Amino acid sequence: MRIQLQEQSLRLRVDEDEFKALLDGTVLDAPTELGRAFRLNFRLVVGEAAAIEGTAAACTICLPRKNIAELASRLPSRDGLSFDIDGLAVLFDVDVRDSVRRRRQRDRG
Repeated sequence: MRIQLQEQSLRLRVDEDEFKALLDGTVLDAPTELGRAFRLNFRLVVGEAAAIEGTAAACTICLPRKNIAELASRLPSRDGLSFDIDGLAVLFDVDVRDSVRRRRQRDRG
């Protein structure tokens, strides 16, 4: 998992295993280099809108299950998803190189 923070933008890129775990209901935990001083999680929710829950020390980015499932149907894809959560641009994508590599391995047998 890669997380990039820049000004009012957060980008999350996951690999295929992390994406599958998220679809299966696992909360993805993404501690930063600050260790336990700050913890960021991602989980799917039923609903139409993305949201942020929790505190500054431990927050969860809630992503709409419907949108994530739609992304799963078009992998591999360079186009991810974008959400605006109270002025924070959240970009979510699946590592396209990992997706292509896995599909090639699967097709080879």
